[in-house]
Amino acid sequence: MNDDDIPFDDQPTHPESLESLKALDELFLIAGQFTTQAAYADLLRFIARFRMYSPFNAMLVYTQMPGATYVATPKRWGQKYRRTIRPGARPITILQPKGPVLFVFDVSDTTPLHDAPELPQSVTNPFAIHHGKENGELDKTIDNAKRDGVRVHQREFGAQYAGQIGPTNTRDLFHVPDDPFFKGKRDTVPVRYELLLNSHQSREEQYATLVHELGHLYCGHLGSPNRQYWPDRRGLDRQVVECEAESISYLVCTRLGVETPSAEYLAGYLGEGGKMPPISLETVIKMAGLIQRMGQSRLPLRKRSPEGQWPGAASFALLAKVGCKPLAPQLNLTPQIGDC
Repeated sequence: MNDDDIPFDDQPTHPESLESLKALDELFLIAGQFTTQAAYADLLRFIARFRMYSPFNAMLVYTQMPGATYVATPKRWGQKYRRTIRPGARPITILQPKGPVLFVFDVSDTTPLHDAPELPQSVTNPFAIHHGKENGELDKTIDNAKRDGVRVHQREFGAQYAGQIGPTNTRDLFHVPDDPFFKGKRDTVPVRYELLLNSHQSREEQYATLVHELGHLYCGHLGSPNRQYWPDRRGLDRQVVECEAESISYLVCTRLGVETPSAEYLAGYLGEGGKMPPISLETVIKMAGLIQRMGQSRLPLRKRSPEGQWPGAASFALLAKVGCKPLAPQLNLTPQIGDC
């Protein structure tokens, strides 16, 4: 990886990075525009097809330049593509992990040098629809979910029932990771949740369902064992929880190339006049990034720490100014169980 590549884990991790987020303050002021079905659908489609960066950085690009097709730093444009930045071009601000913000430019704001090679299709048409297949993401995600106490089962359900997640009262434990070739530190994690998948579905369909149900969990719809892991947002309206979970499933699966019926599913939970329910946009975007990473590689074990703010809470404080802040923990002790 060269120093221009941005890992998917773009969440700031130290005070310098969090302080640099102040430079993004004004960017989120326009996030309030995503309140209608059409505006929200355009945002999701852009993020889903903008695969070269994480969902959160893709959202930042969209809020600043909705017509962007491919962005890179001046150094990357010069070294890899032999192109220079046009005078007066406006930079796009995105997050750089473990560092300050990063300034990138769209291909439309570049000029080729005399020896510039022809741009590849990944630059000229990065939004091309590709039909992909699940390629191990299902198993990797199931394995990574164990670190949060999620046990996945397959059951024979009818065609109209895909899956479900809910809390469990078992005393069973996971020893994670359970890979016999793993030579690092293992830990024991109590089984807290049971997630059921329809055994009659294809692996692609099971993966879409798995992402949807984990979306319920990580958005806090079932509460949280520790708010440093994910927020506790129990008691939300069914429209909200279903729109959040299915939005995550759409983003993760579409970026992988797996088609889902998310558009039709989401349409059933819209308010009057095609209005979007009051979802937490920042939670959707960040948790989509998390679940996508769960299907790519083994994630580190959770750090055991006292209850407190969940990671990224300081980052998302900026979004509170546009009315998209995560809701405060509810006193409703009846957990919401996601099903679809």
